[in-house]
Amino acid sequence: MAATQPNGPHNKLLEQVIRTPGRKPSPQPTHLSVPGSHYRILPEQGSGYVAPKFEGKEQQMEKVMDRVEDKGFIPADFVESETSWFYNELGIDDMYFSTETVEAIVSHIHSLYAAKIAAYARDDKRLEIRLDKEAVDHAVYIDTSIPGVTAANGPRYEQRLEEKYLDGSRGSNSYRVETFRSSSNLPGDEVQQLRCYFVYQAHFANPKPAPGETRLEILGESRFLSKATKNTKEIYQQILDKAVIRTGPVIEMFEIDGSREKRLVIAFRQGSALGLFSAMSDLYHYYGLTSSRKYVEQFSNGYTVMSIYLRPAGSPIAAARNPPIEASIHQIMKEVSLLYCVPQNRLRSHFASGRLSLQETIYAHCVWVYVGHFLNRLGSEYTTLVSMLDSSNSVHAELLSKLKRRLRTETFTADYILEIIHQYPELIRSLYLAFANTHYVQTRGEQDDFLPTLSYLRLQIRRAPTDAELRDMISKTVMNEHHHMVMTAFRVFNSSVLKTNFYTPTKVALSFRLNPSFLPPEEYPQPLYGMFLVISSEFRGFHLRFRDIARGGIRIVKSRSQEAYAINARSLFDENYNLANTQQRKNKDIPEGGSKGVILLDVHHQDKATVAFEKYIDSIMDLLLPPASPGIKDPIVDLHGKEEIIFMGPDENTADLVDWATEHARARGAPWWKSFFTGKSPKLGGIPHDRYGMTTLSVREYVLGIYRKLNLDPSQVRKLQTGGPDGDLGSNEILLGNESYTAIVDGAGVLVDPQGLDRQELLRLAKERVMISNYDTSKLSPQGYRVLVEENNITLPSGEVVNNGTTFRNTFHLRDQENYDLFVPCGGRPESIDLSSVSKLIVDGKAIIPYIVEGANLFITQDAKLRLEKAGCILFKDASANKGGVTSSSLEVLASLSFDDESFIEHMCVREDGTVPEFYQAYVKQVQAVIKTNAMLEFEAIWREHEATGVARSILSDTLSTAITKLDEELQSTELWDNVELRKATLNDALPRLLLEQIGLETILQRVPENYLRAIFGSYLASRFVYEYGISASQFAFFAFMNKRMAKLRS
Repeated sequence: MAATQPNGPHNKLLEQVIRTPGRKPSPQPTHLSVPGSHYRILPEQGSGYVAPKFEGKEQQMEKVMDRVEDKGFIPADFVESETSWFYNELGIDDMYFSTETVEAIVSHIHSLYAAKIAAYARDDKRLEIRLDKEAVDHAVYIDTSIPGVTAANGPRYEQRLEEKYLDGSRGSNSYRVETFRSSSNLPGDEVQQLRCYFVYQAHFANPKPAPGETRLEILGESRFLSKATKNTKEIYQQILDKAVIRTGPVIEMFEIDGSREKRLVIAFRQGSALGLFSAMSDLYHYYGLTSSRKYVEQFSNGYTVMSIYLRPAGSPIAAARNPPIEASIHQIMKEVSLLYCVPQNRLRSHFASGRLSLQETIYAHCVWVYVGHFLNRLGSEYTTLVSMLDSSNSVHAELLSKLKRRLRTETFTADYILEIIHQYPELIRSLYLAFANTHYVQTRGEQDDFLPTLSYLRLQIRRAPTDAELRDMISKTVMNEHHHMVMTAFRVFNSSVLKTNFYTPTKVALSFRLNPSFLPPEEYPQPLYGMFLVISSEFRGFHLRFRDIARGGIRIVKSRSQEAYAINARSLFDENYNLANTQQRKNKDIPEGGSKGVILLDVHHQDKATVAFEKYIDSIMDLLLPPASPGIKDPIVDLHGKEEIIFMGPDENTADLVDWATEHARARGAPWWKSFFTGKSPKLGGIPHDRYGMTTLSVREYVLGIYRKLNLDPSQVRKLQTGGPDGDLGSNEILLGNESYTAIVDGAGVLVDPQGLDRQELLRLAKERVMISNYDTSKLSPQGYRVLVEENNITLPSGEVVNNGTTFRNTFHLRDQENYDLFVPCGGRPESIDLSSVSKLIVDGKAIIPYIVEGANLFITQDAKLRLEKAGCILFKDASANKGGVTSSSLEVLASLSFDDESFIEHMCVREDGTVPEFYQAYVKQVQAVIKTNAMLEFEAIWREHEATGVARSILSDTLSTAITKLDEELQSTELWDNVELRKATLNDALPRLLLEQIGLETILQRVPENYLRAIFGSYLASRFVYEYGISASQFAFFAFMNKRMAKLRS
């Protein structure tokens, strides 16, 4: 049904699309030939390959006939005809005959003849050939098939060769494929033809080419170079040149001179689209096409090129119900990029059978992922409990979070949800139509076909159903309450999607910007501002933020087993939400709110961390940047309607990928590329936290604050530290501290000396960034010892026997045999001290460690912190103590936004020879000073408030964060911002002095986005007020605070 029909779905024409203000074009990350453009016509006939002539073919054929006759299985009268048919009628080229032995060929001829005998014995007389031979270096598959039809119950040779050979192709261990379809039907069969697949191990003349090498004669596989025609080599060279500068696939189509046959060529990085080869067959079969030949070529620079020769399947029925090849080839090209994102979707069987289109099945696959995370499974009991507890109380919030994890029942497993979805293809079709009607853009005006899959192959749907009609349709169709919940989630998904790259012609993963308002407030009391869901075959991921201007790290989660993956998948969203929420509390005195991104690798793709990260970043950028080229990055429907800038940073398993993301943002023309990621290398303007001790500086400020308040001599303080000299926090804590280290625990084991560890030896380890396993044990006192994780049955100086080194390391911080004054966790697993284990640190109601400054994130649970504080421990929690890193990153972002590209490179980027710009060195020192000031202000505020109220410091830390962030948000929306003099005066105080001197306030105001400046304005005033007047200060106190600032302004 075309969009021009009066009652048809009315899609968005280009000029009607809601545009994001101020978007600028970006170059495409992938490449696609533009439908309607002038295609190159290949002048040559044939396959574009010429097999080197096998001179011994006739003699081999004679030997084969002799062996066939000797074996006696085939009657003598048929030996010559059967052998000749095999050699001359099946389209097998000379490469096969030159490779295979006489015995192997005889075996294949016997197998084909046996299939003919079996067919004669069948009632339907149907010839069915199933022949396969698999070896390490090559494979042969021969099968009977009907052109244009996917045999659901067939031998699935394409999937087999893909799984065994293609999917694992990497470097020298790669395989190329040639496949041919016989030019005529099988003898006595009106519809079936023979399909042959030949797999060969690749042999490269240059298996390890130089980086950046793209010349075909250097990268090509020896068989390909000897067989490909000059024209084919030229095509592959052009496509390979494009592929190496793209994130995703290159998709090209060529006309064959004097024929309706089309040659589709696809290039992509090895391993980035597992399952694409067999999935492509389903795609062109759906449109009534078949392939006469297919080639898969590997290149030693890690790229794959697939070449498919397409023609109409030839069936009159298929011709009647499908568009002509000239029309369907465009749709196939557009859908290849959809297939590339999810080659093996979980509803593929509906697509292979023709019940649903590719778009419909991939849409349903995406909603299946969504439903698995958001179906409310907690029940009314949890809601009742929530109403009884105070979610703003950090102890209650932590308890609710733990209960939520436990209460997630197994009622709606991923498999059960999928089973339900499979039962409702008609509902999926209607729900998809509603989704498409909102987000599909007619790029060619009224002539644009809305959905060829619907126009040609579906019942004539007059219009997209309304939400009310969908609600009614679901209620009347589903069988029970569970089914109703699952299918209703499709409606919720549709109404939540604000923008998506689903219809962007080229993409590497599917991304959806969701309105998070569908989240139940009883489960997620702190409302999110923005949510991205990203789906690919290798991973699924979220990016969550609590404010428009927000920043946080991107982490990759790996799973050791199927069971671990299932657990990680169930907790993925909640973990992401909690991490972003923690970041929100930590970012109290900087302009950015909290955000976090989590990428969960699929259980079968644990080695794809880099691929997953690149696809995640690129697909989110699809929704942040405007379209660049028609047919490559088409406009999207943007229901959010506001420009969005996202600030990210490194986290678990992503630290070494940050530079790529920065360079990629620059390559795509993102105006904010400089500020996109923090944690990048200094040559890109990054300020490394570990090199300059940024996180440790704030932790140290809390340690020094305790010494200052209690008048302690640091050199007399006995210290325990988890996280050793090999880590960022641990090494810098050793370098900056001057306490008497009694024990250090790290990944290697435990190092203890009651007399104090040798200071100079510790400094050596910290500077070299190595574990305690490198400590010179000759420097230990007689009471000192070291136990490594791999050691067992070790006797300590006290006579105690350590049975297992790993267990000893994991629980050492809970021992009461040693005496410490100060514990600084600089590393270790979250919840290493919880309510069940904290009692080991309390003896006779008194904490055995007087002072704890929590450097490592979430090392101690909130309820355990409160128990320790009640037992007399002076404890400062992570969200306050380790905020130095986020402060450094914030000021790195500010510099990136303030400089133009040229000045940024001059003043903030370390040269290739290691020369550090003078401004950079001075700016780093100013950043360090800001970190110390902010940490000192918060320490003093918490100490003062505790002295006045007696409230636990761990609670005061959260209360203070809430007070600052709440006031910050209120200030940003008040008329105070409109007071230009106050605005400029506040920003003049808040911005680093060096930036103001180098660039000037007026220039900064022009370059930095207004919403970011508002965030600086609000966070600076809010934090200064709360730090000075306290958490519970009244409106009158704020009035006095602002009067003081206004008086200063007037003077």
